[in-house]
Amino acid sequence: MAENQTSQVQHPLIREGLMPQEEKLDTAVRRQRLVIGIPCEPDKDESRVPLTPEAVEILVGRGHEILVEQNAGRSANYSDTDYSERGAYILTSHEQVLRADIVLKVAPLNKDDIQLLKGKQTILSSLHLQSQQQEYIAGLLQKKVTAIAFENIKDEHDTYPVVNSMSSIAGITAIHIAAELLSTAHGGKGVMLGGIPGISPTEVVILGSGTVAEYATRAAIGLGALVKVFDNSVHRLRRLQTNVGFPVYTSIFHPNVLEKSLRSADVVIGALHIQENKPRFLITEDMVKTMKRGSVIIDVSIDQGGCIETSECRPLSDPVYVKHNVIHYSVPNLPSRVARTASIALSNVFLPLLLEIGETGSIEKAIKFNTGFRNGVYIFNGILTSKTIADLFSLPFQDINLLMAAF
Repeated sequence: MAENQTSQVQHPLIREGLMPQEEKLDTAVRRQRLVIGIPCEPDKDESRVPLTPEAVEILVGRGHEILVEQNAGRSANYSDTDYSERGAYILTSHEQVLRADIVLKVAPLNKDDIQLLKGKQTILSSLHLQSQQQEYIAGLLQKKVTAIAFENIKDEHDTYPVVNSMSSIAGITAIHIAAELLSTAHGGKGVMLGGIPGISPTEVVILGSGTVAEYATRAAIGLGALVKVFDNSVHRLRRLQTNVGFPVYTSIFHPNVLEKSLRSADVVIGALHIQENKPRFLITEDMVKTMKRGSVIIDVSIDQGGCIETSECRPLSDPVYVKHNVIHYSVPNLPSRVARTASIALSNVFLPLLLEIGETGSIEKAIKFNTGFRNGVYIFNGILTSKTIADLFSLPFQDINLLMAAF
């Protein structure tokens, strides 16, 4: 009996847990607390904000810190109180917001903003490469930041979520603007975009068959207009027709067919993606001269230079002009006209990305493991990783995929 009782007594080292034990590897991902800065947009034509108060509340609930510059959301009808009540810190210092670990904004940083950066941060914004100068890239490289162009980010479906959402908004908004400009109050023909029984419907010609064109087509058909879509790809035209789910007149870019359609068109929407080594203007100035007096042209592709020869890049404060008796409207950031809707769409993309960065443990790990997110990176820790930018400005670069393989 005594022997049995003695055999059950544990060694004191075992009781204290000091005996050698099997090594346990720390496999849990350590979350990172993000400090995200949302500065005001200095451009008066940029009304969007990248995160809504609702998104801020979710991020704060996950332990992240959000710094919002005073009045950053005002143009999208979000007050400072909307953000502060959901956990954001409202700062009056533009510089302090720009010194956050992650700077999140819609438009690219300007020269003064770059000088205010503390360095070795993450900048998530648009790039607008067509309008960028080498000084912009050089400034970011000097600050050794990681810069990500959100228009180049891909999702799990290999599509561009920001571009798609903004294009959808632009397509629908273009039709709404056309309806306004056709009215007598705005100097148009005084016709309603659409049609009612007994009156011929207005005719809308759309150049291109991408996302902008698809949503413009949906909106125009919904109003009762007769829509004609032109593109140089039968495949894309077929896809648009399938997506819309309604019979639409489609044609390739045959000059005679296009010119005939322009003569009877009430509205022309330029929604064509401009490609290199392709004719830039699908509608020449002479073709515009044949259009009806008081008809409307809206060139959504003006941010790439436009696809209509008479298009001029105009600000949102002065977007309308008349040329050859045709009303023109062409601004590069059309979604800013409906800033709140556009802000919600942007926030729907950025919120999951920011949550993923926090869960992953670092921006570097998020870039390494998320190839779609990696696609938006053009500077990594002060190293240029975009061949397109390198070729444009004759700068050295390194492949981001090779950097990640070594990371």
